[in-house]
Amino acid sequence: MTFSSTATLAVSALLRHTMRSLLTMLGIIIGVAAVVTMQAMGEGASAYVGEAISGLGNNMLIAMPGAPRRFGPPSFGVPLFTTDDVEAVRRQAWDVARIVPTNTRMLRLVAGANNRNVSVNGVTSEYFDIRQWGVASGRLISPEDNRQAADVCVIGETVREALFLDQDAIGQQMRVHDVPCRVIGVMEAKGSSVFGQDQDDIVFMPFSTFSRRIVGNERVGSIMASAVSQDLIDNARVQIESVLRSRRHILPGEDDDFAVRDPREVQALLQTVTGVLTALLAGVAAVSLVVGGIGIMNIMLVSVTERTREIGIRLAVGARSTDILTQFLVEATILSALGGVIGIGMGLAGAYGVARAIHIPYVVPIVAIPVAFGVSALIGIVFGVFPARKASRLNPLAALRFE
Repeated sequence: MTFSSTATLAVSALLRHTMRSLLTMLGIIIGVAAVVTMQAMGEGASAYVGEAISGLGNNMLIAMPGAPRRFGPPSFGVPLFTTDDVEAVRRQAWDVARIVPTNTRMLRLVAGANNRNVSVNGVTSEYFDIRQWGVASGRLISPEDNRQAADVCVIGETVREALFLDQDAIGQQMRVHDVPCRVIGVMEAKGSSVFGQDQDDIVFMPFSTFSRRIVGNERVGSIMASAVSQDLIDNARVQIESVLRSRRHILPGEDDDFAVRDPREVQALLQTVTGVLTALLAGVAAVSLVVGGIGIMNIMLVSVTERTREIGIRLAVGARSTDILTQFLVEATILSALGGVIGIGMGLAGAYGVARAIHIPYVVPIVAIPVAFGVSALIGIVFGVFPARKASRLNPLAALRFE
């Protein structure tokens, strides 16, 4: 008997009990859909983290005073950097393309009857090149603004909405702490960061203005730099550390009293955590596949019992045991493979819906799709072997007498 004839008989047997076949596939469908959805969501979350970290800046490095720790911000209580430190890094770290001194304070802004506590940053014009962040209207802080210590500022979209409502903010006056400031630009909206922080709730002032009028000195709270290229980030980091160790008189063998952070460290950590959680959730979802396989075995055993006389007749007219074995294996494999196909479609559709709902990239799990289909088909074969062997080993005479 040819395989095509056997497959035709198997399909006919399944179609005779359509509802039972669909219910049998349900476990496989749910299991495959859950696995595919989890994998798609995991890859989408990893892509979201990568985009968010890369959006922080162009080949960015951040130096902060304080003893470095493995995770979290460095400890404080040590001297801040100086503008001379920044210039030394600019001259001596040849793989550093741009470098910016920064200071940050939470300050109260007042504009007319509106006020708001906002993170105010003193920066130079290169800051926006490193962050690859432009304005939606107006202009950015210029080198001339820093040279003149101009009383100007650039605000984020959240600040504009809170303080100026529907008005055009460009040219408006507001007070930053006790310092008058004229709005010269509104930043492009960035939305929330990967940590849930509103990146648009921010104000930028020229570093010189911030230092003299608000801080009262030209100490530098942190140094932001960008490497010449992505391949040279590690070299740039080593060079920055070497210059700062020399400037801060740290002897060989002594621990640094500063830390140079690379956003790629955060990205690697978050993607590792995401990968582990995705694997765990996919593993839990995969239990449904085993349950589905047990369901297939159960239904196939019932089918063998129901079709005992049919099997006896086929054996009596010349069918071989291998033909019976193949037919039942094909039936089990069709059930599981078709359930896998439907489950993949449902999983992709579910992942698309969830990704749009929580605003993360929708990524099709290219590797997971063939793996899920292969596993579903394999489950049909594995759990279909026992019922198929039982059917093929029936005694023809006993089968014909079965009621």
